[in-house]
Amino acid sequence: MCLGIPGQIVEIIDEQKKLAKVDVSGVKRQVNIACIVNDEHPVASCVGDWVLVHVGFAMSRIDEEEARKTLELLIELGEAQKEIESMSRSAVPSHE
Repeated sequence: MCLGIPGQIVEIIDEQKKLAKVDVSGVKRQVNIACIVNDEHPVASCVGDWVLVHVGFAMSRIDEEEARKTLELLIELGEAQKEIESMSRSAVPSHE
């Protein structure tokens, strides 16, 4: 099953290409944030946003409480671990 998983945008990687680094349960991955930006919410203002990530794209912004509840539900269903493992295979190398 393909599903979206909540993550938090921690860094803008490329503002023109609308690429950001998203932290999903400790796994950091590059995602495209084009679907969540607009004139009222430009790329630069996305750091800190919680988003629903699916196949490398941030599909929508969600609030932190919704993100927490969704992660808890996915863990209960046993799906989160598979998605996190999949994301870690394509994680952005850490420069920290």
